[in-house]
Amino acid sequence: MSQAMQCQSCLPWGSWMQLRRSLPGSRGTQSMYLCTTSVQGAAGSYFLRKTLHASGISLPRGCVSYQGGSQEHSVQPSTSRHGLSQLRNMASSDAIKKHQKSLSAWFSHQPNEERQFGPSFSLDAVHVDPVIRESSLEEILKPSPDLTIQNQLQQPRSQVISVHNLFDVDACGRQVKNVVLYGTVGTGKSTLIKKMVVDWCNGRLPRFELVIPFSCEDLSHSHAPISLRRLITKKYQHLRDVVPMLGASNLKVLFILNGLERLNLDFRLAGTELCCDPNEPVPPSAVVVNLLRKYLLPEASIIVTTRPSAVRRIPGKYVGRYAEICGFSDTNLQKLYFQMRLSQPGCNGEDNAGSSSGEQENLVEMLSRNLERHNQIAAACFLPSYCWLVCTTLHFLYFTRTVPPSQTLTGIYTSFLRLNFSGEVLDSTDPTNISMMKYVAKMVGKLAYEGVMSRKTCFSEDDLRQCFEVEMKTESELNLLEVFRSDVFRFFLTPCVQPGKEHTFVFTIPAMQEYLAALYVVLGEKKTLAQRVGKELSEIIGKVSEDVAVVLSIISKVLPLRFLPVLFNLLKIFPRYFSRLSSKDRDAIAHTMAEELFKEEDYYNDDVLDQINFSILGVEGPMRHPDEVPDDEVFELFPIFMGGILSRRNRAILEQLGCSIKNLAAFEIAKAMKKTVIRNSRKGLPPSELMDYLFFLHEFQNERFTAEAIRSLRTVNLSSVKMTPLKCSVLASVMGTTCHEVEELNLSSCNLDTSSLRILFPVLLRCKALHLQLNSLGSDACKEIRDLLLHDKCVVSNLRLANNPVGEQGAQYLAEALAGNHSLTYLSLLHTALGDRGAEVIAQHLAKNQHLQELNLGYNSLTDTAALQVVEVAKKHMTLDKVHLYFNDISEDGKRALHSLRMDQDGVRALVFLTAGTDVSEYWSNILNVVQKNLPFWDRERVRQHLALILQDLESSRRQTANPWRKAKFLRVESEVKKMLGKLQHGTL
Repeated sequence: MSQAMQCQSCLPWGSWMQLRRSLPGSRGTQSMYLCTTSVQGAAGSYFLRKTLHASGISLPRGCVSYQGGSQEHSVQPSTSRHGLSQLRNMASSDAIKKHQKSLSAWFSHQPNEERQFGPSFSLDAVHVDPVIRESSLEEILKPSPDLTIQNQLQQPRSQVISVHNLFDVDACGRQVKNVVLYGTVGTGKSTLIKKMVVDWCNGRLPRFELVIPFSCEDLSHSHAPISLRRLITKKYQHLRDVVPMLGASNLKVLFILNGLERLNLDFRLAGTELCCDPNEPVPPSAVVVNLLRKYLLPEASIIVTTRPSAVRRIPGKYVGRYAEICGFSDTNLQKLYFQMRLSQPGCNGEDNAGSSSGEQENLVEMLSRNLERHNQIAAACFLPSYCWLVCTTLHFLYFTRTVPPSQTLTGIYTSFLRLNFSGEVLDSTDPTNISMMKYVAKMVGKLAYEGVMSRKTCFSEDDLRQCFEVEMKTESELNLLEVFRSDVFRFFLTPCVQPGKEHTFVFTIPAMQEYLAALYVVLGEKKTLAQRVGKELSEIIGKVSEDVAVVLSIISKVLPLRFLPVLFNLLKIFPRYFSRLSSKDRDAIAHTMAEELFKEEDYYNDDVLDQINFSILGVEGPMRHPDEVPDDEVFELFPIFMGGILSRRNRAILEQLGCSIKNLAAFEIAKAMKKTVIRNSRKGLPPSELMDYLFFLHEFQNERFTAEAIRSLRTVNLSSVKMTPLKCSVLASVMGTTCHEVEELNLSSCNLDTSSLRILFPVLLRCKALHLQLNSLGSDACKEIRDLLLHDKCVVSNLRLANNPVGEQGAQYLAEALAGNHSLTYLSLLHTALGDRGAEVIAQHLAKNQHLQELNLGYNSLTDTAALQVVEVAKKHMTLDKVHLYFNDISEDGKRALHSLRMDQDGVRALVFLTAGTDVSEYWSNILNVVQKNLPFWDRERVRQHLALILQDLESSRRQTANPWRKAKFLRVESEVKKMLGKLQHGTL
């Protein structure tokens, strides 16, 4: 028996460390093949020129063994001119054109995930060919060396070959007819084949006159005998006129067999008889075997794609060339992919293509710098699938303006797994036929969960062995594990690139660990031995209980034995008892979710969306020293993913992947969550943790549950959370599940802009107290606020806009709002650059307002005239009783005039200085507290000058009074001002 037919393992059992073999090629190599059809923009052209300059194709240096399926003639066999002219004169030429049009439409179709999580791109617009390395059967079968990513970069460069050269003569000069193209999950096999077919349809693959692709998954579902010609016409009706010519002319045909691991092929003559007649009906697997044997249509070329574990199913003598898809093993390819993908028009989700081009360029630049640091993300992006995940996540984080139910972070990860594992079984030869994703959830999910519980992300070889190998008991289990190690392991785990941790593994993307851990828990895989045994016994007893009941009922009629009903009831006890235990398991899942969601040690971390952003783009600033103690690992996405997986849509997708979560289980978990999650949320959460909770509710996609949770939130404090458009959309979506009024919404220092206010408009209408200070809201934002305050459903009574660049134009909009608003009682425009003109405009419209009670115009560079005009209007106002005018440019004469107005007014109090004639103002502490709170955002030199003037005024007023009690009050206030001045001068305030 040849070496190709032996069931020898691709990878030795001895050590998990032998899986450290990274995707071949190095990030700095100059030997690679790059294919791209269009690059957008000047920056894209730069990346393309740079990569092409660094690229090259090296020729074979020796004869590769097992070059079966080759023929001893020239590279381009001569084609009969008479045959070609005859073909052109026949209807078959039109049939092939129709075939090309049909294939182009089918293979250019992008999956739903492309349209769902960003703009859809054609293969012609965004495509970078992965690196393809020529290999041999000996290399496939030999044990893998113990390599890390780092020392793999030091290995000699492998033979790189392009897609268009796969059928060139081999190193021995023989024409290659059969090519096996293999690669692990996620390396881009299917996408490469799609691009190859589209290229042929567009005339960019002239070597072949006819391309006929077959899906091996499709062929595996049919066992009825069928001839090759009937099989072709069944799949491609346009080729009815061409099929009779197969084998009878010099037509250059390429058969593509995608996903050979789905077929169980038997190359033994005893298992598959020889067949050279394309009209002879045989099983589809026999058609494939005879095509590869070159017994059927020997002139046809064949390319087979498969996973590494199935390469050995084809004997080496039938293979002319082995080629391994290595993904993007050079960071230049990764950069080019990101540049092309993120720079596409429409990527920012806005009509104006140039409106966010700067943000797109900034994203590409930050991502490029992070890749150049040899960060862990560069190791992940060896796999083109993860490049798609990175781009999709960035699109979600930066360009999402609304969040329909289909757009959730959990949905992105679930759809990502469907793109790579949909319909995939781990081993088609195994009788259990277990889905690949189900196996991953069970095995890798266990490792991920144990890592989350122990707060670690790096796993040693012993950790892997304990998780994967300890419970292996049967031959079938060992075979499945071997296939997993060969085909799937490197999709989820990769060697760590951090110095000192080269001999450990980490999850390819950090968030993937938390997703798989959540899936492991929600699927109910986290069970003790007693629970697993109890479930199996319950299922067995439950299945036979009905039959036993029938038998016992018959016997009881014949033999009046009193113990039979008792026995029957005993049989029912165990399933009922286990069902109660199962409900307790659902309670445990809800308890785990609540415990992880509200961990106090995570209260003051960044919110999870910022954490994801940092994990992709990196953190700008100096890099951490290798000897520096790392921060504790944070797993705040874990409970959020648990909630997201329970959503109806994600459960439907997971059902397609073989991971079933029943409706009843989801209902019971949600019911148990009401006792735990909602109760814990009422304790009062820090802003970042509250944002995580709102994001959890969005991911959960349970409107009834969310509405009940939101009704319990009367105060929403998101101060200092960077409110991106996505976070604003999440807040609006979650708060939109109810119509109740919100007592207070604090959005101070949240980087809000005009678009943010538009997104949050329905929420702001329902807020009584609205904090918008420190947000750089200019005149355009004030226009939105005007529309808000003039809305007939507005309930805002307390509006704080301090420390925003409102300006004169913004004051005009706010004045119009004051004139028509009926709910506002407090308005703070402290330090909003109003100037005299802005204050005068507000004063002119203030008379039309009938509800305002307090107005703060402090620190706005108002002079005597504007200040007096405001107070004059305030005197006549029906409800206004307090006006703040401190820290303005008011002279001593103006102060005396304001004081005289204050003495004559009927209830209006003007807060100008800390003094009130020869006494201390009763609001002196309020004024100093405002100064202290806002000092980090004010001009310190100007504040120092104002405090010096205040101190002089206090000293002057103290000298004018003879009352010892008043003198003591003056001295106390003076000491507070002097303390503040001292701290200000020393920089400690």
